[in-house]
Amino acid sequence: MGDSAWNTAEGSLIQERYDLVVDRITRIPSDHQIPERYRDYFEKMSVFLLKTTEIYDKKQDGSLIVRTMEQCQADQEELYRQIRPEYYQTGYANPAYAVSRFGEEAGQLLSLLCSELEGCIAWAFRGRQHELVLLLELFVQIYNCLEEDDIKEARDTVYWFFHDYSEVFVENQIHDMICPEDNFFIDIVMHADLDDLRYLYQYGLPVSENDLSIASFMNRLSDDQIQSMADTYTEGYRIGFEAAGIDLSKKKTVELHFPIGFERMMRAAILNFKKLGLAPCAAREPVSSFENKGRMKRGIYSASVNRQYDFDHREDRAYYFDKSFAERRLEVLRTVFEQHKQEALVYAGPAVVEVFGETPFSPASCEGAIHYDEEQQRLNVRFSSESGQITYHYIPGEERSFTIIAFPTPEIGDRFEEIFAETVRINTLDYYKYQEMQQRLIDVLDGAAQVHITGNGENRTDLTVSVMPLADPDTQSAFENCVADVNIPVGEVFTSPVLQGTNGILHVSEVFLNGLQFRNLEIVFRDGMIDSYTCTNFDSEEENRKYIKDNVLMHHDTLPMGEFAIGTNTAAYRMARTYGIADKLPILIAEKTGPHFAVGDTCYSHEEEVERKNPDGKSIVAKENAVSALRGEDPAKAYFNCHTDITIPYDELGAITAVYPDGMKADIIRDGLFRVEGTEELNEPLICEMQ
Repeated sequence: MGDSAWNTAEGSLIQERYDLVVDRITRIPSDHQIPERYRDYFEKMSVFLLKTTEIYDKKQDGSLIVRTMEQCQADQEELYRQIRPEYYQTGYANPAYAVSRFGEEAGQLLSLLCSELEGCIAWAFRGRQHELVLLLELFVQIYNCLEEDDIKEARDTVYWFFHDYSEVFVENQIHDMICPEDNFFIDIVMHADLDDLRYLYQYGLPVSENDLSIASFMNRLSDDQIQSMADTYTEGYRIGFEAAGIDLSKKKTVELHFPIGFERMMRAAILNFKKLGLAPCAAREPVSSFENKGRMKRGIYSASVNRQYDFDHREDRAYYFDKSFAERRLEVLRTVFEQHKQEALVYAGPAVVEVFGETPFSPASCEGAIHYDEEQQRLNVRFSSESGQITYHYIPGEERSFTIIAFPTPEIGDRFEEIFAETVRINTLDYYKYQEMQQRLIDVLDGAAQVHITGNGENRTDLTVSVMPLADPDTQSAFENCVADVNIPVGEVFTSPVLQGTNGILHVSEVFLNGLQFRNLEIVFRDGMIDSYTCTNFDSEEENRKYIKDNVLMHHDTLPMGEFAIGTNTAAYRMARTYGIADKLPILIAEKTGPHFAVGDTCYSHEEEVERKNPDGKSIVAKENAVSALRGEDPAKAYFNCHTDITIPYDELGAITAVYPDGMKADIIRDGLFRVEGTEELNEPLICEMQ
């Protein structure tokens, strides 16, 4: 089901339901049948919803696209007012405020509903009447329940809404992901007048000054500059398939993820992809807890209106998540994939553009927010694993690839244009020069039994990582020589550690993971598994541990160390220090600016059987660990469906030392500098920093 109209019979039925529900909502502000304490909530939400129906009607008659800039901005203000920071503290979207007004049971319900109804904005701008009607009807059903102050019935209504309409939600997700025809978002990219910034308001996303500024900046770049950026992005994608030995010619679609404002680059990239035989697909960032709204930016997205709001609602699905719902969701996922199995087979994978520059965010605790209980956390872990297995069944991991590239946005500060130019330079560093220097590092690391990593100054890291032994050092390697293909920019060398014997403390004074700040993050490993963890974000140790479990361990009781890597992009490190933006770098770049350790799956998750070779022809043999080796016995025990990189910056690093079976040692890095012969050029940006 794309964005095209329904057939006549279905369309007539949906139109009738639409007319009825809009009429009912129109009468709610003057209807005083509901208990007085709820009236203000339903009056304000009715006004909001009628605004979304006004947008939908304008979409249908064609007047939406001809709004003036002033009208576009006025509509934005009205649509997103309730979640803007200046109004959020005393707004119903804030769970704490809603609970203070209505009590915990009703407050959580109504705050959840407020957040879910934000999805009406997205469906109205897309002209998707069916999805819009479903949400409007949900609002009226909850209103009817609360006329009798029946909270239990209202809660059941929410539960059955997500249960009964799973087919609609999953179909939308899968269709946007792998079906290129009739794509609303790609149509904007390819056909809008990009010189007229009103095009940004066609998506139905919140448009910030930052989004407008990046679009204006992109319009000032030359055609050659735009093409060069697009080429770096799409060539990285192509090389990823080549390096993995996957035949790209068998694929037909590529899934695009990018922030609004980058349309000039994306238009050029789409033309490049078409030359590779790939048609673009794209989806909007999640609009519902059903899709894990608030967890991370993906799809076509814009700057967040309020990151505290996103954080407060990130676990709203817990309100209706139980075993029956999980089983229903998995059943529907399997059915929808089966219906689209041909499209799934020719899906090549995602091509991602990330941005950085936002002010660092450390969330406040919200007492009224909905959270998973322990039973739901265990169920969610199992559900995530099984849904991942279904996806990998229809889209085998060994038959797809990806690429990720990142750029700054104007929010990064007054030197934005300098930083942007420097980022472009870093994204295009000499592939072969780094490949050669990284091979020198691998030559020292291969054959080591362990690698010992220590911190410097106040950094308490003291960690020993076990390395897979090589049966034939002449033809095998334990480390991958990773240059600029799927992960742009260059470069790192990485391995999947042997869990047995991987022990010690990983500590970093400040790190940003999945968009969240962690202060003094400390993780203790025992035989490669997380044994304990803490940070200093909150006054309460219980809150600190919960923060890490929810957002690093992703509700698992423990995770293995899935990757140990040494970042070699000292130029990126130097850029971060020169411009004072180390706290704003995305993990994509930050992981290249020091050693990093991933918790969760290995880099070869679901691709362990695929042969990988380094440029020197040696086969990479460290592709699994004792946990992922369980995949034949029980995939749910082998995979965690998460992979979070934690980087120690060079200035917090004491040493990285290879330790051989005979006790001999060789420094990779000591006192802030690379010590392997042939890697001296990597030290030039570091020496500049020391001076």
